[in-house]
Amino acid sequence: MKRRDFVKLAGSAFGAAFCSTVSGQTFFANSKMKVSKSDRPNIILILADDMGFADIGCYGSEVQTPNLDKLAAQGIRFTQFYNSARCCPTRASLLTGLHPHQAGIGWMTDKWAENQRENLNSPAYTDGLNKECITIAEGLKRGGYHTMMSGKWHVGEDRDRGHWPFQRGFDKSFSLIVGASSYFRMNPNVTVLNDKKIDANHDDFYITDEFTKYANKFIEEAAEEKQEPFFMYLAYTSPHWPLHARPEDIEKYRGKYKAAGGWPGVRAERFERMKKMGIIDPSWDISEPDQGVLDWSSVDQDEMDLRMAVYAAQIDSMDQNIGKLVEKLEELDIRDNTLIMFLADNGACAEHYNKKEGKIGSADSMTAYWQSWANVSNVPFRRYKHWAHEGGIATPLIANWPAQIKKHGMITPEPGHITDIMATCLDLADTAYPETYDGHQITPLEGKSLASIFTKGTRPGHDYICVEHEGHRCCRKGKWKLVAVANEPWELYDMEADRTETNDLASEHPDKVAELEADYNTWAAKCNVRPPSYW
Repeated sequence: MKRRDFVKLAGSAFGAAFCSTVSGQTFFANSKMKVSKSDRPNIILILADDMGFADIGCYGSEVQTPNLDKLAAQGIRFTQFYNSARCCPTRASLLTGLHPHQAGIGWMTDKWAENQRENLNSPAYTDGLNKECITIAEGLKRGGYHTMMSGKWHVGEDRDRGHWPFQRGFDKSFSLIVGASSYFRMNPNVTVLNDKKIDANHDDFYITDEFTKYANKFIEEAAEEKQEPFFMYLAYTSPHWPLHARPEDIEKYRGKYKAAGGWPGVRAERFERMKKMGIIDPSWDISEPDQGVLDWSSVDQDEMDLRMAVYAAQIDSMDQNIGKLVEKLEELDIRDNTLIMFLADNGACAEHYNKKEGKIGSADSMTAYWQSWANVSNVPFRRYKHWAHEGGIATPLIANWPAQIKKHGMITPEPGHITDIMATCLDLADTAYPETYDGHQITPLEGKSLASIFTKGTRPGHDYICVEHEGHRCCRKGKWKLVAVANEPWELYDMEADRTETNDLASEHPDKVAELEADYNTWAAKCNVRPPSYW
């Protein structure tokens, strides 16, 4: 299939006009979506944790995600949307509409990262959101929204310094304030309900269920008290390690990954499915397995099948819970004017986490699914969480809003960045982004609203998009992407011909390398990006 035919497939076959959004290209006519105060939508933002680009059914996975698939079939899927490569930085960017360094979280907030933050010695690298930014909740409250959260926070732990969700604009919040937890028991010292720590554990506790339970409770209370419109941020820990799932969910997948030929077989199946669905251009080559991916014939195949079965079960459980959320909206008769957006905080995780022995999937086990399976999760892309190659920063994004999104099943290849979520929420809330807030000068908003894509299929995009984490960095401009691993030389890729980053063109286009490097350096200076001290 020729590339121009793929463009037609991505647009016309899914009932939507397609137009490139890159700088210097031609755009369809665009105008801001007009939503009256009385018609402003409820907004639900759902974030998955450490989930790869190809891990849900509507993006090519074999994992059973019927509820997300339905949202996609009745909404829009984005294929070129980017996050900020890792948990804390992405969450900071998502919540503020700024790049993570501008919000004070250029690295990680955890105590184990304290030495690195001290070495960097910059306000761009701290342990919590700064006062020069506002969260989506703080922004929407200015417009009269009731704001709620359930799930993982991970952008500040210190209540005394105003880091908790209730101190950053959320009227109600049930939160894991750190980065990870057992799925079968939450530590009461890092579990927060509004302004107090809480022991939320009970006999049938499972963290994914619990986050949904509180989300539905808060939404129901808001509807009963007529506190609409509302904003709900539902941040699951699924499928972040540890591998923990209910036995009945694991059983759905047990043996299937071994039967499919392990990671080589499953990766090939997903790749073919993605091409047929229109998620990727059929002309692209699949990337070679990254260094460190094991030979399937050399491993304990039964154990590796179990690891992936548990990982799949975690995603399956998340999807079941998203179904419960949608059912609650329908029960309350508020589904039609509720915008749901679903995305992931970074690419799949290749970390070799293995802290505690026990049967994989049970509460006694503390392990991950490891790099070889992560390579499947990110098919067809290279690398993983941490890196700025496509496997680290590409996220699925589903937008579903029955009252306004009528181009059902649309797949849009328009590039976007996680900073755009804040801009979209404020746009739809008809609420201005402030210059000052609570006595502080606020950093200007970086994101651009996606609202016109929802109704018109296009928008004026970013001139370029940059990402940096731990020295891994990139600049995406038009069809070109400049990317580097830590302090290694720049690589250059043509994203139209080769989004799988298999053919480095840096030596053939030195002028383009210089142009994008200058753009990156301008961005990095603006955001106070610093190279890691271990360079």
